[in-house]
Amino acid sequence: MAYDKFNVLTSSAVPLPIENVDTDQIIPARFLKATERKGFGDNLFRDWRYNQDNTPKKDFILNNPIYSGQILVGGKNFGSGSSREHAAWAVYDYGFRCVISSFFADIFRNNCLNIGVLPVQVSAAFLQKIFGEIEKDPNAQFEVNLPEQKVTILATGESESFDINKYKKGNMTNGFDDIDYLLNIKGDIEKFAEQRPF
Repeated sequence: MAYDKFNVLTSSAVPLPIENVDTDQIIPARFLKATERKGFGDNLFRDWRYNQDNTPKKDFILNNPIYSGQILVGGKNFGSGSSREHAAWAVYDYGFRCVISSFFADIFRNNCLNIGVLPVQVSAAFLQKIFGEIEKDPNAQFEVNLPEQKVTILATGESESFDINKYKKGNMTNGFDDIDYLLNIKGDIEKFAEQRPF
């Protein structure tokens, strides 16, 4: 399933300065019944966002109208726990296109890359600068430049580079998942197959 191409994202950010956020907190297990990628955003951080009577918890960050944007800034070790793809689906379906943290669980990172969410790992010091900028100004803007592999705090001009697998980077910039990538090179695959002896 193709998704939006990712090149340069300029956006405000939603801060979630909590360490060790696991996938069961991102999307509780009771919401994993669907097999399509739609509708999971409604239950992103469900137990943190809502009371048992389904009323919003006023003190949770996603319920605070002063924070918005396509970037979620999380604490260290974001996405730990089970390997459920639904956690990445929920992040994407809610509207986030990038998650910034100082460390990601590997499976969650790969699940994000497979569905169009860019996980940007920065140093602990730079992460604190990002949190500090949002605290000063909830509308602070950040630029995430995938071609240059750099994230910038626009108010100060401070930036830091981040790593990404070359194959995944190509897929993100083209809006491809793994199947889209294979379909895109179908002609090359067929040509190669024709040259192989039976």
